[in-house]
Amino acid sequence: VTAVPRAMVAMAGNSNADAAAAHGDEEFFDEADAETVEIIKELIETRVRPAVAQDGGDITFRGFENGTVFLNMKGACSGCPSSTATLKHGIQNLLRHFVPEVQQVEQI
Repeated sequence: VTAVPRAMVAMAGNSNADAAAAHGDEEFFDEADAETVEIIKELIETRVRPAVAQDGGDITFRGFENGTVFLNMKGACSGCPSSTATLKHGIQNLLRHFVPEVQQVEQI
């Protein structure tokens, strides 16, 4: 009986990793979202990366799918306990404010 819930948790927990693995190191998004993706990438480059770099980290755009922006956090950000708060409260709120198509931000 416990095998089923564990399997379900494993599947649900790997969705971001699966998205990244399915696309390798390439960016992934629907061509119909190209304009939205350009705005997202511009905001990341001009507003997010400089702030994250001050703390010794880096962040890169990986993809956009079904309203979710997928980002890769590196350097000090990858192991920082505050990275989830930065991602969810700072970056997600910024992107949602300027890009209504963005519903959430996930780290992969």
